[in-house]
Amino acid sequence: MAHDFPLFGDPHGSSSPELSREAVLAAVEARLIATFGEPSGRAAVTFLGTDRIEVLRFGPDAEGLVRYATLGMAAAPMADPTAAVADQLRGPRVELVLTVRGGRDGVLRSLATFAATPQVEGLVVAPGGSLDLGAPLWDGAPFTSVLAAEPGGLVEDLGLAEPAEPVRFLPLLPMTPNEAGWKRVHGAAALQERWLDQGTDLRDPERRGVRLD
Repeated sequence: MAHDFPLFGDPHGSSSPELSREAVLAAVEARLIATFGEPSGRAAVTFLGTDRIEVLRFGPDAEGLVRYATLGMAAAPMADPTAAVADQLRGPRVELVLTVRGGRDGVLRSLATFAATPQVEGLVVAPGGSLDLGAPLWDGAPFTSVLAAEPGGLVEDLGLAEPAEPVRFLPLLPMTPNEAGWKRVHGAAALQERWLDQGTDLRDPERRGVRLD
């Protein structure tokens, strides 16, 4: 799977009870439920050599929007790629949220794959970066990759016990192959400006790519 996030060493679990995997993920799930209501479905995936990743489905809501949120990625912090030893407490923690009008449950495994990349490939997933699956995000999807957007607008950051950083919930914006290639050259901000200028509905599972000429 292609990506443009920096690499880092494998993280390890925390010995602090408040920052244990179970405690962190329970708090993450509670924050998601407080934001979106009770899940309408959930799935779990375990990749070889990784901890379990779940994907929760919320909705559809009154507008027909379905939210898919990962659960498991924030259990351990992502570390500074230049650090000789990964810090077990400090470092960014994130979960991923994708919004699709009408829902596309075929995206569940793709989201779990993205969420496992810090464990599998040693990545720091951050706003402005992208993840490329190399295949449609779901059967028939015109998108093969996603752009990680800024957190805070959809799900409020979740504070954890010090010295841990808050868990941030990054919205994922699907990209067509042409958009992903253009973004690599011109940057995330330029692509988002194109989407905004052309009134792109990024939640439309069948939208066409924006004009890039």
